[in-house]
Amino acid sequence: MEGLGLCVITLLISSAFQNAHPVRVTVRETSVQVLRGDSVLLPCSFVTMATLSRLNIIWTVTPLSEPSSPSQVIVYDRGQVIESPSLIGRVSFRSVPLSADIVLNSTSLSDAGTYRCVVNNPPEPGAPGIGELSLTILAPPSSPLCLWDGQADEGGSISLSCSVEEGVPVPELRWDKLEPDQIALPVNKEGSLKGTVRILNISAQNSGLYRCTVSNPHGTEACSVDLSVYSTSHGAAGILQAVSLTLCMALVLLALLALVLWFHRSGHDRKWREEGEEEECYNEIRYTPELLRKSFV
Repeated sequence: MEGLGLCVITLLISSAFQNAHPVRVTVRETSVQVLRGDSVLLPCSFVTMATLSRLNIIWTVTPLSEPSSPSQVIVYDRGQVIESPSLIGRVSFRSVPLSADIVLNSTSLSDAGTYRCVVNNPPEPGAPGIGELSLTILAPPSSPLCLWDGQADEGGSISLSCSVEEGVPVPELRWDKLEPDQIALPVNKEGSLKGTVRILNISAQNSGLYRCTVSNPHGTEACSVDLSVYSTSHGAAGILQAVSLTLCMALVLLALLALVLWFHRSGHDRKWREEGEEEECYNEIRYTPELLRKSFV
């Protein structure tokens, strides 16, 4: 009888293990969003038929920025909790061992990615239970940078560029001319975070204040460019006027120099003539016949 009883117990235990199911994991939300800086709950619940003395829970993340480099987030192993060194103080289990939920505090953009919850509870048969969810970190746009490039002369062309480093979801970007009336300008997108406006054959009417605005549901930022278009006709007129004035001054100086030279030459000729006349008079007196007769007496 004792042998028969042991056989029955063995069969019952064997039957229980054969009818046991692997650990079942349920993720209540497969996609979670949180505003940067806030805390977020990552849900993961499980069902097991075995005691929890050997329960093992592992959370990992595959970052959006490094999809080929999954890393460990936090581990629960037989009553001991081990946090990833990079997340110490920011991640914790909510109610382990009854649940595998974790809380992530002070979220940053680098926390975004695919999170995996793996639960194993020996001696439960079969493979561990696995659940996955995606975490999106929302953020307002960063301050944009506005630049312009080209020739700001009439007839030239310029490019206005506006770029923003971050924002989730991707910010909407627009350019407006604000003066004298606000006018929306067509924007050429260069990637998701940069937009340019090309203005050809510019004139004085294109002068004014231009503003770039970047916005998403979590914030709005802006930058501006003050554009001044230089008139080439006014510039040419100014150059011509300067050249004319220079020529006039040169002519006046030449006239003054010629006048000085003329006065100097006239004075020299007059002096020469006077000296010549005195010499002629002296010679006439010296050689008159009377003086010659007197000289022979």
